[in-house]
Amino acid sequence: MLLSNFSPLELARFDALVAALTSFLTCLLLVGTKKWHGAFSMDSSTGVQKFHTAPTPRIAGIALVVGVLAGYAFSSQSPAAAEKRQILSAILMAGMPAFIFGLLEDITKKVSVKTRLLATMASGLLGWGITGTSLTSVDVWGIDWLLGFTAISVLFTTFAVGGVANAINIIDGFNGLTAGVALIMLTAFGLIAREVGDIQLAFTCLVIAGAVFGFFLVNWPFGKIFLGDGGAYFLGFTLAWIAILLPERNPQVSAWASLLICSYPIIEVIFSIYRRKFLRSNCDATQPDASHLHSLTNKRWARRIFSEASPTLQNGLTSPFMWMYAAISCTAAVFFYLSTWKSCILIFICISIYLTMYSKLAFFNWIPRK
Repeated sequence: MLLSNFSPLELARFDALVAALTSFLTCLLLVGTKKWHGAFSMDSSTGVQKFHTAPTPRIAGIALVVGVLAGYAFSSQSPAAAEKRQILSAILMAGMPAFIFGLLEDITKKVSVKTRLLATMASGLLGWGITGTSLTSVDVWGIDWLLGFTAISVLFTTFAVGGVANAINIIDGFNGLTAGVALIMLTAFGLIAREVGDIQLAFTCLVIAGAVFGFFLVNWPFGKIFLGDGGAYFLGFTLAWIAILLPERNPQVSAWASLLICSYPIIEVIFSIYRRKFLRSNCDATQPDASHLHSLTNKRWARRIFSEASPTLQNGLTSPFMWMYAAISCTAAVFFYLSTWKSCILIFICISIYLTMYSKLAFFNWIPRK
């Protein structure tokens, strides 16, 4: 039974609380010292994808990594917690290429999308090198046979990690959006891991969630600091790696349930590529624009429903709409994680919901009156 014998005290883990507090205080420190590092760390308020009203530090990835590191450092040294520490240490080490190259982009604004994508794929490769874990089954005849070959399994894993990490970066557009979605995803992963008895992975999700929550408190709703590419790519790698670990460590869990949990950012990035490539003339698929679903949600809903609020608050109040959409797939995965065919059907339902929402918002069919 889902959440059988659950106690709220399970959430009061010392290492998770340390991760949250460390991330929160590091964010406050970065905000408080922005006059010293702002020449390098500020995100301009001008640009096609800029919805904030003032230059803001975009290096909260530092706080995220420091928070996870603190959670790892303060984890129990008992033999029972050794496996959790191994998972956290692997995430920290393997996630460094994604984080470093993303942070370099935050500081220099000169690291190409291709280079950052390769860095996240390198993190996936490094994750396999450290742990020996890669995707070996997706419950599809023929593909599972191919994944039986180590080289193909590792290559598939690196592409999957790079894709999810880039997808998380794509949805990093409004205050609290990425952090809120990540917390919902980590909750789903953690609940499933707990239900199948993988307590160490469940507690790993809790530590990561603690670090994300510490950043969330400073980021939402007023956007005092942004995740930045370093944070988005590191968080994206972490979520992708947990998505791989869950079915690989627990074969009864369908790999499609992990895909269902990650479906919102993945659908966003695939549709964005399609939209830019085929629906807009002479447009590079990697060219940024302001036509994402969250962008339309801000324009059509948040600005109208909360017309009396400041632009900054309207920015933050866009995110709850997308949290609700992300919660649909994550909640469904928690209930149907054992079934591949049900997970596949639910993925198609989530795609249909996304396309319906996008179509209605793009063509002004779901616009509230002022």
